[in-house]
Amino acid sequence: MSSPEPFNEELWFAIAEPSRRKLIEILLLKGEATASKLADEVPFSRQAVSKHIAVLKKAGLVNERKLSKEVRFSLSSEGLSVAAQELSRTATLWDERLQKIKQIAETLHREGKSKNEDKNN
Repeated sequence: MSSPEPFNEELWFAIAEPSRRKLIEILLLKGEATASKLADEVPFSRQAVSKHIAVLKKAGLVNERKLSKEVRFSLSSEGLSVAAQELSRTATLWDERLQKIKQIAETLHREGKSKNEDKNN
């Protein structure tokens, strides 16, 4: 049996932080924004926005586009696709694990019932 592909640590680090998830949400709704415009939407500074955006860029979730003196940020379709695949893979692994736990619990339950029936006879 081959071991599963390793998790995308940069992605998980990026989406673990609620502030970065909020920035993703804003970019989903707005499509594109500067760091200043993003800072207007959140309770933290433009500098903090820039730091969070850098993490999201490193994870491949955000693109930047220079337009004269402005830098505009948007979500990366490719990065979101990779994130969706990663989350789906994780959900599948959890489902498999929960199924194994369920099977163990059912086996233990059946064995316990069987032992109780033997004691009563």
